[in-house]
Amino acid sequence: MRKFLFAGAFALAVAALAAAATVTTPARAVDNMTSTAPVDLTSVRAKIKAQNYKAALEELRQLADDTQHADVYNLLGFTLRKTGDYATALTYYTKALEMQPDHKAAREYIGELFVETGKLDKAKEQLAILVKLCPTGCEEREDLEKAIAKAGK
Repeated sequence: MRKFLFAGAFALAVAALAAAATVTTPARAVDNMTSTAPVDLTSVRAKIKAQNYKAALEELRQLADDTQHADVYNLLGFTLRKTGDYATALTYYTKALEMQPDHKAAREYIGELFVETGKLDKAKEQLAILVKLCPTGCEEREDLEKAIAKAGK
């Protein structure tokens, strides 16, 4: 009898170990890895300047697959906003600002998105942040001030 109890206990222990070995821990995403190294956006900026947003978007999406950089996300937001996809643009601006809260261009562009979508109060919040980031003035602050003033007329 003792032999059977020992064999039963041993079998239970083996089964428990086997079950524990098959339990998987969830994979951890690596999308929180950011880069502050410069990214070559010369080609993308040229496409944006030429208003070739479709080509810029393709290149930016490929860049976003390879690197996570605030400038890439900011330009993704800009390009999407210019094509009228405000919801997705907002997502990318937000991602850029999560990565780099003092990103002046992202602050300007998200503010312009808010102007374009009739959310002047939110645009003014972005302007207030730019005033703190650029107390003596900067292009981003001036551009957003102009966009808000134009919308207020």
